[in-house]
Amino acid sequence: MTSIDEVAKLAGVSTATVSRALSGRGHVSPASRERVRIAAETLGYVVSSRASSLASGRTQNVGVIVPFLDRWFFSTVLSGASSALMRAGYDITLYNITADADVRKDVFSTFLRRKRVDAVIAVSIELDDDETGRLQALGLPVIAIGGPNPQLRTLTVDDTAVARLATEHLIGLGHRAIAHIGANPEFDIDFHIPTRRRLGFEQALADAGITPDPEFLEPADFTVDGGFRAAKQLLGRPGPRPTAIFAASDEMAIGAILAARDLGFRVPEDLSIVGIDGHELGEFFQLTTVDQFPLGQGERAAGAVLAQLEGDTEAAVGGELPFELIVRGTTARV
Repeated sequence: MTSIDEVAKLAGVSTATVSRALSGRGHVSPASRERVRIAAETLGYVVSSRASSLASGRTQNVGVIVPFLDRWFFSTVLSGASSALMRAGYDITLYNITADADVRKDVFSTFLRRKRVDAVIAVSIELDDDETGRLQALGLPVIAIGGPNPQLRTLTVDDTAVARLATEHLIGLGHRAIAHIGANPEFDIDFHIPTRRRLGFEQALADAGITPDPEFLEPADFTVDGGFRAAKQLLGRPGPRPTAIFAASDEMAIGAILAARDLGFRVPEDLSIVGIDGHELGEFFQLTTVDQFPLGQGERAAGAVLAQLEGDTEAAVGGELPFELIVRGTTARV
């Protein structure tokens, strides 16, 4: 393997200069930094993570805790965080919190305490007091994405306001018979996002003087298939049918579009549909949605922990995450 001494010799600088140039820490003139870069590239030299850790006391690794790895939203947030961290020279370690309480306990009581990470990002996981305390005891920068946690720096999404915006869009188009595809009780966990979105839906209806119809509330599982089956129930049963559907996720909204077409309903002529998330397939389906920029959420969380690691407290603060109504072709006036 190529040594740092060989890089220094080829670049005509000291080993200390090579170390500073490749780590990004300490002052190095632009000319010297470029010579070191070219020399390292020519020789195929890669900084030893073990040596770097011994010198800096850091692992150059950030732990990311997620509730699901196979869901589009979480994988997109993870992608945003991973890209930002890799650009800064950090690896990531994933901790998948499953429904198994023992596995979840091990993550906080054992895995994170091995001190293999420099910081932690928790994605849409409602941490209890014990878990929060264990994270704080690590003495590491921590950023949580999701609902509020007064003990941690948190990037929050106002899910009630997001749902209100989606529903108010339908009301503004003249719809009054509006159905809602929400979530089954088993999915109403961390931060109770489905409940908050249903609350926003109901608040928007109440403000417009519309009484919610219990027959227009259908649970699903935040998947395309779940939205498809829920929309089949809403549109296929006897009695009044909705003129619009607000789905609590874009994947369920896409399922509703497919179900409507399967039953012979035209979207948006016969049925308007709106979702939430900003799914990458939204443009393909011309889905009207409230985009909450999941890729940007991951990037912002990564930026916040990196700022904490560099001691930039102003850039490391939490706050509310943005969202925006994106009107496409699945909603229209009654």
